[in-house]
Amino acid sequence: MTQEQCPHRNNVSSSEKPHVYKVGIYGWRKRCLYFFVLLLMILILVNLALTIWILKVMNFTIDGMGNLRITEKGLKLEGDSEFLQPLYAKEIQSRPGSALFLQSSKNVSVNILNGKNQLVTQLIAGSSGVRAQGKMLEVKSSSGKLLFSADDQEVVVGAERLRVMGAEGVVFSNSVETPHVRAEPFKELRLESPTRSLYMEAPKGIQILAEAGDIRATCRSDLRLESKDGEITLDAQRIKLLHLPEGKASPSGTTTRQTVYEVCVCPNGRLFLSQTGTGSTCQISNNVCL
Repeated sequence: MTQEQCPHRNNVSSSEKPHVYKVGIYGWRKRCLYFFVLLLMILILVNLALTIWILKVMNFTIDGMGNLRITEKGLKLEGDSEFLQPLYAKEIQSRPGSALFLQSSKNVSVNILNGKNQLVTQLIAGSSGVRAQGKMLEVKSSSGKLLFSADDQEVVVGAERLRVMGAEGVVFSNSVETPHVRAEPFKELRLESPTRSLYMEAPKGIQILAEAGDIRATCRSDLRLESKDGEITLDAQRIKLLHLPEGKASPSGTTTRQTVYEVCVCPNGRLFLSQTGTGSTCQISNNVCL
């Protein structure tokens, strides 16, 4: 290149202005961006206000929520609570000095399962009553003394006294073993079997004692007193045998009969009365034995 051409190129280059490129969002894009940022801020404020309102209504604190408190031993619940689903807990207890109430519109069920998730013990308290199911039921006093126990084999009453307040007494379909049967003071004791027999057995004897009253044995058919190896003793100041049949003797001339009777025994063991005479009149009046 010649020396004359160089100044001309320098003049052309110096006369051209540099181009400036703008970087950013302009126009409607910028307005949309500001609108979305403003909407997001509004949503954040609304969400924050709702969160604060929920915390205020639910009474959220550092210790827990509402009446529910988180302690070192577990959860502490104050006031009335309602559970819509099953409750699983290792231990449920009330506050010291307060009672524990379990309330339900239908029933309250307590189920105990074994390791195989099988029902072994169940307690249901409903509108129709209380039903318990298990291998054994025990009731003990505060001192640990057994008061009542029931299982498949037997029912044990450990109290010193069993009192039945019903007007009809108590009904046993099978045998009863007890060392003592006694009525309340100034009350009558009745042992009754309306349609079957009543047996009282004891290897060492049976004692029937009425210290301030009478003992009455009534039956529709026969009353039998039997002693296989011993004797039957009637020990009283007065012994009355009522409604014994009276033997009739044939008239014997001018023999005078007295109003005194003697008790006669037939060969079959039947007793009857006969008016006394100068001698025994049992042979004369033995027509009752026929």
